[in-house]
Amino acid sequence: MKAANDAPTPVCDMLGIGAPVIQAPIGSAVTAELVAAVSAAGGLGMAALTWSGVARSAELIRRIRALTDRPFGANLVLAFPIGDILEVCLRERVPIISTFWGDPAAVHDRIRTGGAMHVHTVGSVAEAARAAEVGVDVIVAQGVEAGGHVRGHTSTLTLVPAVADEVGPIPVVAAGGIADGRGLAAVLALGAQAAWIGTRFLTATEAATHSIYRQRIVDARVDETTYTTCFDVGWPDAPHRVLRNDTLRRWEQAGSPAAPHRPGEGDVIATGPGRQCLRYEDLPPLPGLSGDVEALALYAGEAAGLVHDVQPAAEIVRGIVSQASAIRSLGRGTQRREKR
Repeated sequence: MKAANDAPTPVCDMLGIGAPVIQAPIGSAVTAELVAAVSAAGGLGMAALTWSGVARSAELIRRIRALTDRPFGANLVLAFPIGDILEVCLRERVPIISTFWGDPAAVHDRIRTGGAMHVHTVGSVAEAARAAEVGVDVIVAQGVEAGGHVRGHTSTLTLVPAVADEVGPIPVVAAGGIADGRGLAAVLALGAQAAWIGTRFLTATEAATHSIYRQRIVDARVDETTYTTCFDVGWPDAPHRVLRNDTLRRWEQAGSPAAPHRPGEGDVIATGPGRQCLRYEDLPPLPGLSGDVEALALYAGEAAGLVHDVQPAAEIVRGIVSQASAIRSLGRGTQRREKR
């Protein structure tokens, strides 16, 4: 890969970044400090604003801009009312808007006339074709290995090249199962132009994750996550990948019943300032919560098994890029030797 100021892939040049690393919008774990640190290190930080409200969204955007002059993005989930927050993003001149879980046509024209680039996440080739038809600028292909809410059922290894073949020359970004430079190098070989990384940044020092949640990710094995619909209070009919915990085990042992017939339905299992967290709620463990926080939704992808420490976001970005660069350089050397 090229130096930080010399974009290594076309999508990096398009987005104005120096490294093909995009921090996924990891919900309430996102802070202005995390977004700014990733962007300042050459990647693309991504704010998660769907549930922030208008005032909080504007505050977060301004805080990010005060911390870095580098490009960053804002993510909006189309299954929820996001019109007012989109207007805040455009008014505040956020350069990149990413969308998920819905038809990108619903907001595409407004994003483009507002002067921003439109990135959309898909879980299938059919969704990718629709996004291309709409005219989005960048398509994120999310494999089923991904943590948090998961759109499709196909692995990253299969989905990324299939989407790249379908939508070229629109740039494709790979999501799901990527936590280090080995994953980045692999998806670049598959036809992606960058990696969309979430679970690794949950353990960044700047992320708003409870210490128990971070430690569960650090200690996780690659086979310790589950694709489920268990934690659906607040976002129904939306499969997700989480680390296994007591709430999930009790629900499965009861036969995975639907609400309101689940074990412990309605129990308050954690509390924080002005907040009560219910079992089966879609909220992950946040700093400041107390109680049985480990029984909350522990969103994480299969790549949790590749995460072994807590680091500043800038070090995470640099480590991923350095490892990927070494792998790709080795590959080029091997190819040169084979030609002799």
